[in-house]
Amino acid sequence: MLLNNLLLLTKIVEKNGLAAAGRELGLSPATVSERLTSLEEHFGAKLLHRTTRSMSLTQEGRILVDGARRILEDFELLEAHVRQGVEHISGTIRLSAPFDLGRNRIAPLLNSFMADHPDIRIDLYLSDGYVDLVGSGFDLAIRFGNLKDSGLFIRKLGNNRRIICAAPAYLHKHGMPVTPGDLVRHNCLLLRFGETVDHSWSFMVDGTLTSQFVRGDRITNDGALVRDWCLAGFGIAAKTLWDIEHHLQSGELIEILNSYSLPPSALQIVYSGGCTLPKRVRALIDYLGSNLSCHQV
Repeated sequence: MLLNNLLLLTKIVEKNGLAAAGRELGLSPATVSERLTSLEEHFGAKLLHRTTRSMSLTQEGRILVDGARRILEDFELLEAHVRQGVEHISGTIRLSAPFDLGRNRIAPLLNSFMADHPDIRIDLYLSDGYVDLVGSGFDLAIRFGNLKDSGLFIRKLGNNRRIICAAPAYLHKHGMPVTPGDLVRHNCLLLRFGETVDHSWSFMVDGTLTSQFVRGDRITNDGALVRDWCLAGFGIAAKTLWDIEHHLQSGELIEILNSYSLPPSALQIVYSGGCTLPKRVRALIDYLGSNLSCHQV
């Protein structure tokens, strides 16, 4: 209201009258008078000398009008800048994705998106651990598994299955595990989530979800490095199908214990804001959704 009253004051001076300013802004004479009085009460100063024939600014009025014009110009520029980010595909988009998926599938899509929208800037954070979307200031995240965050929105991309795999050279040297229990005699390549190491791998045994303790000589927080270690024959890894599909097709990796695999889990885009999303964020969500959701596994 204060900003609107400042605008009214500048219009009164510009139109040289309360009635003319009211007509310009669609306000009744009574409303104009009330809002001018409110403005004077707010600043504790008389702003206009008024008679039936003339009107002039007081010294305080001149100071306020000069400042109000600068404030209104700055606000107009600020509003235009904000609206450009909402209505025009420009500005910075911050997103999070798992290491392997982010490098191999998301990053190439971001390159294409930015080629189509040169005013976009991307801030991509790769992590296989949990990321607080809202608390960390991300516009969106790409996550495996079911959504647990209340108040967030999702766009499902498809289903994904976790694969227990190894390189042929490793299996030739150490043998093929037949049951999850056999993993205790194998070198497993482990992923760290924050302070927690994933020593417990889940399987379906006779229709029951069970956990198998695993250990190995290599631990990292980078899922892509786990894949590279596995390809090099250093051990057995648990990887998502999205990350190693072409390695399975080429024979570089072999799926093991597939009869004990868990049901597929969801891969999804997670975001906050709903219908208030800036146009740039909505455009990227649609772009990633269109180019990833066709890849159903």
